[in-house]
Amino acid sequence: MTGGPLRAVLLALGGFFVAVGAVGVVLPVLPTTPFLILAAACFARSSPRFERWLLDHRIFGPLLREWRARGAIPVRAKVAAVAGSGAGFLMMLAARPGPVPMACAGALILGGLAYVLTRPS
Repeated sequence: MTGGPLRAVLLALGGFFVAVGAVGVVLPVLPTTPFLILAAACFARSSPRFERWLLDHRIFGPLLREWRARGAIPVRAKVAAVAGSGAGFLMMLAARPGPVPMACAGALILGGLAYVLTRPS
């Protein structure tokens, strides 16, 4: 565990990542899993109590424990990532932002999906 100001920063970041991950549960274009993994990492270095709460959480806990044990992402989460990324890209396409932003967004989405889809299930 880290002490002093760094501990406070990591604790605040962990809380922020949990909040963003929770928003991602209801917004299809925002991923949940990466933010919860980041939150767990921040809490591991700042608050064992919050880390334990997250790992024991009824919904998020199993996902995080599998990630820590095997680097695994469940098939359901992979499907949600593909669907959410596709929906977000289509929404961006509907806004007609131009070819450069579309290419950048497409590359980021494809990179993220490539990572997610190559993890064990």
